[in-house]
Amino acid sequence: MANGNPETTALPQSRIGKRPVPIPKGVQVSLQGRQLKVKGPKGDLQREVPTGVRVELKEDTAVVVPTSCEPRDSKRIQGLVRALLATMVKGVSEGYSLALDLYGLGYRAEIKERDLSLSVGYSHPVIFPLPDKIEARVETVEIGGVKRPRVHISSYDKELLGLTAARIRSFRPVSPYQGKGIRFMGQKIREKAGKSVAKT
Repeated sequence: MANGNPETTALPQSRIGKRPVPIPKGVQVSLQGRQLKVKGPKGDLQREVPTGVRVELKEDTAVVVPTSCEPRDSKRIQGLVRALLATMVKGVSEGYSLALDLYGLGYRAEIKERDLSLSVGYSHPVIFPLPDKIEARVETVEIGGVKRPRVHISSYDKELLGLTAARIRSFRPVSPYQGKGIRFMGQKIREKAGKSVAKT
């Protein structure tokens, strides 16, 4: 253990990376070799622990301990693994969510079984199959006196959630001139003035 090993405690540690990660009730954290598994009420996740650190499990906490003698590598990897572990624990216990607003005349969104159908100015709807770990719903909200579709997506996998949101936004990136497109809820867009035609 780290507390009884003077060689381990002498290694440089990340200020944030050395903090224990609390494990709430209902969440199980286990190690099989270098494979870290986290299971909770929302689902289960796993990730391989990189070399240079190890994860020590106690009754209700997990601690990331450096094992590399390279100061820069040990601190960097320790901080990274600690952040990933904390994200996994929160994901399987509480989950994560994002919301996307559709700005544009006639823009619509609806869920059809496991497909997200988007009408965003093209001649045909964009059909996006939702990943297995992603849940989605659509509601209509009023923003600035205008009713707009809002797509809510949630998952216990934060990394997949971010990738899914990026994929949805890519179907109609926000125009810097008209402001049309798919944006995060509350996201402010600095619109550019259109080019004026020179008078002859």
